Amino acid sequence: MFHIILYQPEIPSNTGNLIRLSSNTGCELHLVEPMGFELDDRRLRRAGLDYRETAAVQVHPDFESCRKLIGTERLLTFSTHHQRFVGEFQFKRGDALVFGPETRGLPPEIAELAQESHRLTIPMRPGNRSLNLSNSVAVAVYEAWRQLGYFGAQSSGPY
Repeated sequence: MFHIILYQPEIPSNTGNLIRLSSNTGCELHLVEPMGFELDDRRLRRAGLDYRETAAVQVHPDFESCRKLIGTERLLTFSTHHQRFVGEFQFKRGDALVFGPETRGLPPEIAELAQESHRLTIPMRPGNRSLNLSNSVAVAVYEAWRQLGYFGAQSSGPY
């Protein structure tokens, strides 16, 4: 589906939520060290529930090794400093969506690795700092997945 890359994540509950999101959407989750927690953190386990067994999660010592493993997939970076709205971009299977740490955001040297047209932001009202990391990733993943017709999803039927 997609690669979700968290560059130096700091808050375990966000990562736990994204383990659950990855399991439910078929995305691969890549965690780039250093991280602000250990993978056995109880807050991460609680947020991720039992989804850790069904999610594809990999830890990388640095961004370069993560990119090397992923290969030539398109790199899309997300930042409140970018100008192009996520809904204006045409996603493809295999895209790599990169998000920065909760307290600092994506550093320019990583954000600028993406082509200018692949630097995306999520619309917000003026004057606000940012959305929560796990919410931001969910918005981006579901917009991308929607564009692909929710490929691989199973309908649960009418309510």
